[in-house]
Amino acid sequence: MHTNYYFLRQLAPALTERLRGYRVAVCFTQEKDELVIGLTNGTAEFWLKAQLGANFPALALPETFQRARANSVDLFPDMLGQQVETVVAWPQDRVLQVNFRSGARLVFKLYGPRPNAIFRTSPDGKAGLFHQKLLADADLRPQAASTSAETPASSESAQSVKSVKSAVQKLAPPLADLPLRYLRQHGYDEATPEAKTRQLNQVLAQLEKPAHYYLIQLDGRTRLSLLPMGEVLETFAGDDPVTALRRFVPMALGRRALEMETKQLRQLLERRADEAGTAAAHARQRLHALAHEAGYRHTADLIMAHLHEIPAGATQIEVLDFYTNQPKTIKLKRTEKPQLTAENLYRKGKNQQIEERQLSERIARREAEALTALERLEEMDTLPALAELRGLRTWRKQHGLDPTPTAAKVATELPFKVFEDRGFTILVGRNAVNNDLLTQKYAHKDDLWLHAKDVTGSHVVIRHKAGQTIPEPVVEHAAMLAGWYSRRQHDTLCPVTVTPKKYVRKPKGALPGQVVVERERVVLVKPGNPFERE
Repeated sequence: MHTNYYFLRQLAPALTERLRGYRVAVCFTQEKDELVIGLTNGTAEFWLKAQLGANFPALALPETFQRARANSVDLFPDMLGQQVETVVAWPQDRVLQVNFRSGARLVFKLYGPRPNAIFRTSPDGKAGLFHQKLLADADLRPQAASTSAETPASSESAQSVKSVKSAVQKLAPPLADLPLRYLRQHGYDEATPEAKTRQLNQVLAQLEKPAHYYLIQLDGRTRLSLLPMGEVLETFAGDDPVTALRRFVPMALGRRALEMETKQLRQLLERRADEAGTAAAHARQRLHALAHEAGYRHTADLIMAHLHEIPAGATQIEVLDFYTNQPKTIKLKRTEKPQLTAENLYRKGKNQQIEERQLSERIARREAEALTALERLEEMDTLPALAELRGLRTWRKQHGLDPTPTAAKVATELPFKVFEDRGFTILVGRNAVNNDLLTQKYAHKDDLWLHAKDVTGSHVVIRHKAGQTIPEPVVEHAAMLAGWYSRRQHDTLCPVTVTPKKYVRKPKGALPGQVVVERERVVLVKPGNPFERE
């Protein structure tokens, strides 16, 4: 609430009491989004440091400040020598205004996404903007000089009470999130309309004349509050908002790195747990599908057992399945010998066994990763050492929690056949729908795309690396895979289309896996899986 109206209306008279008669000695910036103003009355100095970044707008009041010798730029030269008359808060707004005796005005607009400072030499003078890209701020007009905000506040209280009576769910806009949460923690939502009115009046009274200011820890953030909430770190008297603000801003800035890294680390672990759980579920579904498919080895055994019964040129045979004692129809190729069909089925059976083993290993590995991520999340809530930035970074390094996942780890999460060759990742689609997913969603425009020419088959993609040319041996191995996972699997040589993915497009209304290649080169390779052979 350090930028909320209810705090600013307490801060304004306190600053007026301290700064009346002070003159502006310096006004400069030496850090991005930071405006520093030094004031003096001849014997004492007072510093205003406005943090005008979108992430954390604040008005800091350091007791001392040392200007850097370099990278320091003077701003608002017409402000120098101006003598402070009053400081006021705009009614129901997050704006603090410094009124000078000459009629000049300095406005601190402390809106979260777009804070700014606006200076005018007179109420109708040309506006000077700290953030010059926020041109609309030039139309903001300072309020008339006033040392009291009691009337607007009282009016707001009456409006809030009236609002409760007419619509019990509607709360006053300047209450912000902390008072709203405070009300709800004390049973506001379940209370009767009369009780809601009473509770809101009590909170408004506390906000308009707070007994204390609290530095609190809530939802992983350090905040300044006018109400006791969350974990109270420090408490300050309600008649000294300057001291509370002086303590809060350095503490909040100091803890921001810890809070941000903790939040990022928590998001990383949650994402890893979710991705690992999803990958394990997908692998389990694929394993279940393989377990319920007709086994290739089973069919090959039946062909070899009834080889003497198969006439030349047959396209199918019906045999007694000695595994189930039921009749079974087996499709054959007219131009292929039954022995060769059985040999190909045995090879597929071997590959299926390999895939089942790999899927089982993947399920175990990914479930273990999900469990580990959940355990790390639990540790973040229980280990006292993680409350300090150094301890958090040491713990993160010990457990290898790099925010950017490695390429190898990303590869294992992809729903395609994945191969690694000389540091390059090769992805192979599993079916027509999977081909669409690979080409349309996963492939980058600079990836290399391959496909067996003029026949159906898997889409193959070689992931590009910035600044590196894909070596020809890698292209050749990927082309062999494109031929192997196609209708040309048993051809002596297979022509394979090779082109950057940016030249591959899917026509409107095309079936899954169908694409048009606008530019290509063709390589001839022998179909095979070079990685299995190795």
